Amino acid sequence: MRPCNKSIQKTIEMTEAMLGLADQGEAAREDNGCGVLYSVLRDSAYKIKRLAEAEKQAHIRKGWWNSSEEKGEDYE
Repeated sequence: MRPCNKSIQKTIEMTEAMLGLADQGEAAREDNGCGVLYSVLRDSAYKIKRLAEAEKQAHIRKGWWNSSEEKGEDYE
């Protein structure tokens, strides 16, 4: 996998972890400040994921991302 594609894939995975953390934090929060924090985390994750997915699609269109990479194979 190209290094640039690895970075995009890692970014997408990171946003999934961010969304999971936001869900966990929201479920365990005890005050409004935490609610704001996890809402910002969730919103940021969705924005970053949207950008990363768009860049992934751009790489696919350019032929820089092969089908095995799209499935996540050859990923360290």
